[in-house]
Amino acid sequence: MAELVAVLDYGMGNLHSASKALEKVADGQKILVTSDLDQALKADRLVFPGVGAIRDCMHELHASALDQAVQAFAANGRPLLGICVGMQAMMARSAENGGVDCLGLFPGTVEHFGERTSETGERLKVPHMGWNQVRQTGPHPMWAGIPDGARFYFVHSYQVPPTLPEEQIAARCDYGGEFVAAVAHDNVFAVQFHPEKSAPHGITLLENFLRWRP
Repeated sequence: MAELVAVLDYGMGNLHSASKALEKVADGQKILVTSDLDQALKADRLVFPGVGAIRDCMHELHASALDQAVQAFAANGRPLLGICVGMQAMMARSAENGGVDCLGLFPGTVEHFGERTSETGERLKVPHMGWNQVRQTGPHPMWAGIPDGARFYFVHSYQVPPTLPEEQIAARCDYGGEFVAAVAHDNVFAVQFHPEKSAPHGITLLENFLRWRP
């Protein structure tokens, strides 16, 4: 039977581009966009995308009960990929919207960029939008075939500061200061950037996810 890859649809994800990108690199796997908890729990791999405000994200996640799917995958060893706000929702808390409790798969609080300046003193725009260099902290199967320092596409006003345990930081990025670009722990991997918009390296990362056996 073909492996099933579920992309969570809780009303807050860039689902079309993410699912289409996954379909391009699937090797006999079925890519299913679903809002059904039972379907998600039956999947072999889970993708947790997200865009927009964290309060809305967490509200919709709890209302749909799909937070249970994310927690179940994190606990049972099956591959789990978080994207953008999906990564932020995996933290303990976010300062956005006056403070919102998140899923707590990783410690730490998501913070606003605030005022940022470049090395030349130029004021940087927030949201951080566009291509930026991602520095890998070490080898990981999800980085296979992706050179250190490869550029990925970002769109975000809130960021995870580099205060996580060092072994959980999979990549860093700079935008008037350092922030976490990717996190990893056991079978969970999550990125702040949008791999589905970051061809060719983003497509390679999605392909790596479909092959990853943590």
